[in-house]
Amino acid sequence: MEQFTGFPVAALDFYDDLEVDNTKSFWAAHKATYAESVRAPMTALVAALEPEFGEPKVFRPHRDVRFAKDKTPYKTHQGAFVATGPSTGWYVDISARGTRCGAGFYEASGPRLAVIREAMADDLHGSELEQILATLVDGGFEIGGEQLKTSPRGYAADHPRIGLLRHKSLLAGKRYGFDDDDIGPALLDRVREDWRALRPLVEWVGHHGDRAQ
Repeated sequence: MEQFTGFPVAALDFYDDLEVDNTKSFWAAHKATYAESVRAPMTALVAALEPEFGEPKVFRPHRDVRFAKDKTPYKTHQGAFVATGPSTGWYVDISARGTRCGAGFYEASGPRLAVIREAMADDLHGSELEQILATLVDGGFEIGGEQLKTSPRGYAADHPRIGLLRHKSLLAGKRYGFDDDDIGPALLDRVREDWRALRPLVEWVGHHGDRAQ
């Protein structure tokens, strides 16, 4: 496996152009650029992180358009994911806007979401999660994820953690950008450091979500 030496500027240019011309003909003409400037560096990046975080998955570039209104065939970013449980783990990607990383759970089945919400509602475990998220915000992370517009069934609108309970997914992320330190060799240490900071969130979700299995 090749050592991670950064993403070349050609990776950013590739996605700039793909956003303008997301066609099979463009892809065929620039497939080598994708392989050499995008996929190979991403594979090397997550391979370097694998000993500490686990086996990564580098996502395919093709979109699943079977049920989508948008029929453009290719993703305009290249992501990779390290799973620690169902739809839970660490993430990193590159696009025309540069690189970013994150972690959390991006979806949950009904039973799994129910037990996660039970933990959020609990004074001890819910307060622990609030502290984890507060620490991440202090560290420059943004908290996101899909949320209900109303209160989930069984929980009062004035619950002290109703903001958490509305989450159908819960993610913490950080955008880096496209300067030299954001795409160059130093990116490896930045992602490693931030994934370490995100570990308490990943472990909290895993510990409580696993109760549904």
